[in-house]
Amino acid sequence: MSEEAPNLLLSERIRIALADEITTGQLAPGSALDEQQIGDRFGASRTPVREAIRQLSAVGLVEMRPRRGAVVSGVSTQRIIDMFEMSAEIEAMCVRLATYRMNPVERSRLAQLHEDSEAMVAAGDIDAYDRMNWDFHQTIYEGTHNAFIAEQALGLRDRMAAFRRTQLRGGGRPAKSRAEHGELLAAIMRGDGEEAARCMRSHMFNASLALERFTAGR
Repeated sequence: MSEEAPNLLLSERIRIALADEITTGQLAPGSALDEQQIGDRFGASRTPVREAIRQLSAVGLVEMRPRRGAVVSGVSTQRIIDMFEMSAEIEAMCVRLATYRMNPVERSRLAQLHEDSEAMVAAGDIDAYDRMNWDFHQTIYEGTHNAFIAEQALGLRDRMAAFRRTQLRGGGRPAKSRAEHGELLAAIMRGDGEEAARCMRSHMFNASLALERFTAGR
């Protein structure tokens, strides 16, 4: 294995941990991110730490300030709501197109992901469910067979990934999310694009509401 691969994996682990701490409020806006302290915490050199911070900066969770280095950005509740609203419309468009354009292999993959998620919910494995959730939605993007739309959906999802992950921490949210996926999948399998789009908007609204409730109660 090359030296780069472990660093990439470690940078991803650091990024996810810091993103979780930012979105759950453990790291408050304005908090400085000290590369040495983070490196000591994760047993990492500065290279994966800097890569993790770079990725967080790219999605707006961290900003680089002259003479202060990396600090946690302040993302308002309204900004997050706006992002979920925009995402709901893009994802609704994606699932409507995907309903009419997905081939049998893509439909089968979506159904398999949904089936696999049952055990994740039963085990309370949020990390596994979050990864599955990413794959579930990406399969829908790819099912549009429109590279530009899929690119836009993925770009917005990257920016929102930490918030979409955090909303799964609300009480019972993974089970509710899975039930909503089931409704989406049923509409896709029936070939009802308009109903699939309606289900997706509702799914995203519920995710936004779950995040709002979780952050209000922390």
